[in-house]
Amino acid sequence: MIVETNSTYETFELGKKLGSEAKAGKIICLNGDLAVGKTVFTQGFASGLSITEPISSPTFTIVQEYTKGRLPLYHFDIYRLSDISELDEIGYEEYFFSDGVCLVEWGSLFPEIFPEETTYITIKKNIEKGFDYREIEIINK
Repeated sequence: MIVETNSTYETFELGKKLGSEAKAGKIICLNGDLAVGKTVFTQGFASGLSITEPISSPTFTIVQEYTKGRLPLYHFDIYRLSDISELDEIGYEEYFFSDGVCLVEWGSLFPEIFPEETTYITIKKNIEKGFDYREIEIINK
């Protein structure tokens, strides 16, 4: 499925809708270039889980845990990792197979970590359609 958004608000609202529908054990691989809107989408997703804490990209901490919502959200950013063993060190499988929802930014760097039922979301810009235009592809497996 492809969804087009034309503002950060619409990208946030799409994330919020998907977050409100998320069930425990959901894993999302979120991809897109730098500054494409992954954090805005994630903020909306967290809002859909009734998480009210500020959401920021966990670039330097690798994973942020948000546990005060309808379901826990484990927000990964694996952009800076150089080897899959670093994911093993933080115990990513404990997060993946927990009672929460995992959202992994830059997951395409290590596709082998994702189970079969992963949802893949890719956000792309198209400046010809406007500065705030985003094409968001959602693939449920």
